[in-house]
Amino acid sequence: MKNIIKTILLSVVVLGMSSCTEEKILDLKPVNNILSPDAFTTPTLISTYMNGVYNAAAIGQYNAAPTSPNGGRGYVWGAAFVEQGEARGEDVVNMQTFYELTYRGTYDPTTANNVYYWVDGYRLINRCNIMIEGTTDAVAKGIITQAVGNDYIGQCKFLRAITHLELLTYFAKPYFFTPGATHPGIPYREVGVNTSEEIATEAAKPRNTVAEVYAKVLADLNDAETLITTGNSATFSSRVIGRASKWAAIAFKTRLYLQKRDWANVIVEGNKLTAAFAITADPYAPFQNTTGTAPSNSESIFSIQHSAISNPGSNAALASILKDRALVCVSPILWRDSKWLADDKRRENGKFIFTATNTGIKYSNKYTDVTNRTDAAPVIRYAEVVLNMAEAQARLSNPTAALTLLNSVRNRSLAIPATQAYTAASFTSDATLVEAILKERRIEFLQEGRRWTDIHRLQGDPIALVATNGVPAKFANGAPAAAAYVLGNSFVVTTPIAAIPYTSFKFLWPIPQIELNTNPGLGQNPDW
Repeated sequence: MKNIIKTILLSVVVLGMSSCTEEKILDLKPVNNILSPDAFTTPTLISTYMNGVYNAAAIGQYNAAPTSPNGGRGYVWGAAFVEQGEARGEDVVNMQTFYELTYRGTYDPTTANNVYYWVDGYRLINRCNIMIEGTTDAVAKGIITQAVGNDYIGQCKFLRAITHLELLTYFAKPYFFTPGATHPGIPYREVGVNTSEEIATEAAKPRNTVAEVYAKVLADLNDAETLITTGNSATFSSRVIGRASKWAAIAFKTRLYLQKRDWANVIVEGNKLTAAFAITADPYAPFQNTTGTAPSNSESIFSIQHSAISNPGSNAALASILKDRALVCVSPILWRDSKWLADDKRRENGKFIFTATNTGIKYSNKYTDVTNRTDAAPVIRYAEVVLNMAEAQARLSNPTAALTLLNSVRNRSLAIPATQAYTAASFTSDATLVEAILKERRIEFLQEGRRWTDIHRLQGDPIALVATNGVPAKFANGAPAAAAYVLGNSFVVTTPIAAIPYTSFKFLWPIPQIELNTNPGLGQNPDW
């Protein structure tokens, strides 16, 4: 067992042990087919293994053969976080069967979409842990320098951190569910599974509390900010979006602190990025020319990139699901919202919106390459950091600062900013300002996977005006009528898919049954 391939997440390793022979475990290989202990013996092989880590983030394996380079469906950062994060909310409509279980809330511990969110998420985490351990050993042996090793380790700590944070929002209640966030979270895995002893130890690992997971995520992001090489300069030319950077770690800290309701630190971290990033004048710019490692705009911070030979395929690629195959469309709930001005540029057909000529249904046009599926998945961009800061300032009763930040994102999409921009008179209280910021998030980040995280963090919010109670009610599953997209007519939006109350067990995804089969002590989410 000493040479078990070090790309298998514990969940996958032990899952195989519970139902298969040891030989089946040993058959699993990383994307680049480099076997341990050889993967960390030369600088080239180490670099190749790091590429394999990013491949795991972009493609995953889903239930496909692990040796297939294109067998995954974008779990967890290549497409799945966008599609699942949107389908859990009410601002899209699931039109066929692909995301029906997620959309309708009829998932269970064996449903593939939520099972592989967990499995491929932890598979990525395990690759990060293996890379950290292998790189540390390679530095000690003089194979690579400490500086090079630190950069690799920082990138892996970043990916490990954001993946744990992402899984936490699906499988555990929000931070403020209990005083001190002492309720069950998820296991925070920091050991690369490589030996039988490690399998035995990690198989019995219990859940960390939500507070513990947040602390570990923050520690990893702080380390990433320190260790990663990219991000020392504020100049545009020094930035890359296809690899983790100091700036990406900082940006994610604003997301973490927002979810934790630590408003002051949202602002502290966000201010670190003001010299290196700016909101683009054209709101469509962050979605153009996304295939190179260097950014073509001043707003993109971190994206998962794809190529014609490395993408989640027709069953998951963003342009495929959200446009070409007509599986998910824009919901009339948001499309007809009066707060989204009719002449807003983000409604513009041919740029942000693609209208089906035969049916009049509106689809996102943020992802356009339906042939080669090379669109990048925008994991985090500066517009989010700015709106995170705007919300934090509003909640701290700093309306002038909040308004300036909000308008810096919204105004670029207005037809007539001089008359349509928000002013201090637009809001009667801090609460109504926060409400406007949250609506702006729904419009700005439509089809970027942000909706579920906001629904999750706003449960029981102290501002009653914006507090959510469970999963919102939704438009009917299937193709909406063309009339639903004609603004100003008499069409009435209905929501026959009932809301799922926060108190319902279905608010959270269940821990996958295959995980519980190998670690029954982990414990299922209540009432599943």
